[in-house]
Amino acid sequence: MSFTAPIQLPGLTLDTQWYRRAVFYEVMVRSFVDSNGDGSGDLAGLVGKLDYLQWLGVDALWIPPIYASPLRDGGYDVSDFKSVLPEFGTVDEFKDLVTKAHERNMRIVMDYPLNHTSDAHDWFQQSRLDPHGPFGDYYVWSDSDQKYPNIRVIFVDTEESNWAFDPVRRQFYFHRFFSHQPDLNFDNPAVREATIDTVRFWLDMGVDGIRLDAIPYLFESEDGNGEGEPKTHEFIKEIRAIVDKEYPGRVLIAEANQWPQEVVSFFGTEEEPECHMAFDFPVMPRIFYSLRSQQAGELVRLLKETTEVPPGAAWGVFLRNHDELTLEMVSEEYRQAMYGWYAYDPRMRSNVGIRRRLAPLLDNSRAELELAHALLFSLQGSPFLYYGDEIGMGDNIWLPDRDSSRTPMQWTPDRNAGFSHADPGKLYLPVVQSLVYNYNLINVESQLAQSRSLLHWIRNVIHVRKGHPTFGLGSLRILDTNNESVLAFVREYEGSGSQFGDSPETVLCVFSFAHNPVSVEISAPDFVGATTYDLFGGSQFPTISEDGSLQLTLGTQSFYWLHVGATHFVGGRT
Repeated sequence: MSFTAPIQLPGLTLDTQWYRRAVFYEVMVRSFVDSNGDGSGDLAGLVGKLDYLQWLGVDALWIPPIYASPLRDGGYDVSDFKSVLPEFGTVDEFKDLVTKAHERNMRIVMDYPLNHTSDAHDWFQQSRLDPHGPFGDYYVWSDSDQKYPNIRVIFVDTEESNWAFDPVRRQFYFHRFFSHQPDLNFDNPAVREATIDTVRFWLDMGVDGIRLDAIPYLFESEDGNGEGEPKTHEFIKEIRAIVDKEYPGRVLIAEANQWPQEVVSFFGTEEEPECHMAFDFPVMPRIFYSLRSQQAGELVRLLKETTEVPPGAAWGVFLRNHDELTLEMVSEEYRQAMYGWYAYDPRMRSNVGIRRRLAPLLDNSRAELELAHALLFSLQGSPFLYYGDEIGMGDNIWLPDRDSSRTPMQWTPDRNAGFSHADPGKLYLPVVQSLVYNYNLINVESQLAQSRSLLHWIRNVIHVRKGHPTFGLGSLRILDTNNESVLAFVREYEGSGSQFGDSPETVLCVFSFAHNPVSVEISAPDFVGATTYDLFGGSQFPTISEDGSLQLTLGTQSFYWLHVGATHFVGGRT
């Protein structure tokens, strides 16, 4: 496979707020490309596919943990924060990845699970063997498992308590996640110093950002719930101050599975900033709810909630990633409806969520795949894609835990989907061979050869988005409609830099979740007399009437991106 890549830039552009307009791509190194035939993806394999990712329009790669690890939790159980798991490669190969990505004007974001380590980490082994030694206080130990009664258990399907008994030290240790992942004791200054040292270690290699995994859970207190304690925010501010001073232009991304009103605290304030970005978790399940209920109300309500963020802060929005589709922040009635629609087989469920990929969730509906991506790319915030979703990859619910959606990337219809030349039985996970999503049918090579494939469609949307800075930098304002199946909002940007010149840019985004064609009247009193044009093809659409209304007809589960203004332009596919 070859790609006609965009003109390469001589290094990265000098834009300290690059993350606000970036398209991110989560690439699990183990799942992407195996370059040496050992059955597991590696850094060298990823380097070989950077041209593909550049062609797709990706601005930044989010790389889940590649550290030394027993791999009992997909690498989030780290045994050494300053080394690379040998099956993935070496630190030098990682440096090469960073260099090669930067040559293509792409950035690298590392995942850092700073809250805990693996129980195989040398820190933990020394802590349990020598309670009075230098690492004795690196973890949260107690003679009783009754401390911190207000702190909830997160993995309710596998863990009964946040405490586990260690037979060597004869004490209980605290863990917010799996029992093989003991929590670090951030009340210990040595732990905080080691954390900052790790951040510096990777930023010194040229990494452009760090995703702070499970960031709310760093500190505990007897009276608090262990989520976003004041000490946690103080420590994040300390890290941010170091990054701003020593590594300007690098970003910190908060992974906090909470409501936006709570997550916003991890941005800090303009005077005392914390993270540059944070993920918006609640919007994601409501997109899927709207697709089946044909009701936009819940999504409208959530998007109408104004959450003030400091200047320069940005949300990260996504449809799917390496974790389950979490249903923690929905009502029980809502959750059961989602299970009925999307996880009717118990094997499709994990924890309080659904462990399926995007295409199987949407029953491989091209209309729904396009609608969901169009919504993702137009929301306020930077979109995060999950590897393989650009071709509609399937999953394997017969695999354990979250491995169902972490199978090898499907590159070609050849053996092992072009992922590896190893014996098929040697692969870390089998390639998908189901009837609908078989790698013979769903792969990059075949979709490159089809101009109307999902891959080409998503690439086109990405490049259209890039031509309009309002999507990354502008505000979002919900408009009223007379159809409960339709969501409409305007993205408005006062600055310059778009193909329309220096004038402000306004884009009207309209989405129909109805399973049949609909007519809708949109209330847009601020744009009386304005002409609308399709962002993709440039066709002129109806003018907003004197009473401030716009009449549109939408096909089944379809959408429009419309430029609002008097200026006509020539659009088209990239």
